Amino acid sequence: MRVAVMGAGGVGGYYGGCLCAAGEDVTFIARGAHLAAIRQDGLQVKSVAGDFQIQPKATHDPAAVGPVEMVLFCVKSYDTESAARQMLPMVGPETAVLCVQNGVDNEETLARIVGAEHVLGGVVHILSTVSAPGIISQTAGPRTLRFGEMDGRLSPRAERILQVFRGASVQTEISQRIQVDLWEKFLFICAHGGVTALARLGIGEILGCPATADFYRGVMEEIAAVGKGKGIALPADAVDRALAFARSLQPHMRSSLAHDLERGNRLEVEALVGTVVRSGREVNVPTPLNAAIYACLLPYHLRALAAREG
Repeated sequence: MRVAVMGAGGVGGYYGGCLCAAGEDVTFIARGAHLAAIRQDGLQVKSVAGDFQIQPKATHDPAAVGPVEMVLFCVKSYDTESAARQMLPMVGPETAVLCVQNGVDNEETLARIVGAEHVLGGVVHILSTVSAPGIISQTAGPRTLRFGEMDGRLSPRAERILQVFRGASVQTEISQRIQVDLWEKFLFICAHGGVTALARLGIGEILGCPATADFYRGVMEEIAAVGKGKGIALPADAVDRALAFARSLQPHMRSSLAHDLERGNRLEVEALVGTVVRSGREVNVPTPLNAAIYACLLPYHLRALAAREG
């Protein structure tokens, strides 16, 4: 399959790297020192499942790639609109755009820019970052992919994508309720991202302290209430399942949001807890815990944004 990875960071680098290592025709869209390192030395993936190195194609210019069969869309949520417009030269009549970002509204943005007929939603569970230019470090998480058509139908292209990822030894399944899956992940990553960043702790210490564990659960319960208020058919045990998943993680595991905070990077705070707060207001569901996280983390994002623009 001819694949372009839009955003060669922790998620795109890992899953795109698996596809490339399995022999698929993969081009990474990257920039800066990361792009230079990939071009010079290849892409090195350090993983709990085993390390590997590839020599992939990489460029900063989607127009140089042309139409592909699939775009694996992995950019940070604050870059969704600009990246979607940049990737238009890679989207042909039959191109599938598989979105595996954090958040629950990126697919709507993509549909508006590239056309709803191209977009599939996806959910990954992985902790993976760019630890140095040209190096992806996958340190925790089950490394799974669940994806599907936004309307829930089974399609030939989804079946083809499923086989391609399975051929790359990625644990993958097709979902016929991807909207619910997106919200179930959203429930987890908002709490996990927000609380690990705010507390500067791994999940083990957070759940090991009764007061902090109650806070973590309370954040999840607010998000579940907002989702239900928006008409999402979340299972009654969604919070319990998310907590069980959190307890199954390595105790040191934090979130990409926590790592970005440590590094002084921009934060996906608007797409995560910001969305919860705004959606809560729309459906008249109180979200005081998420509002507190949002208020505490937003200044760090604004500082990083100002530094980048200045």
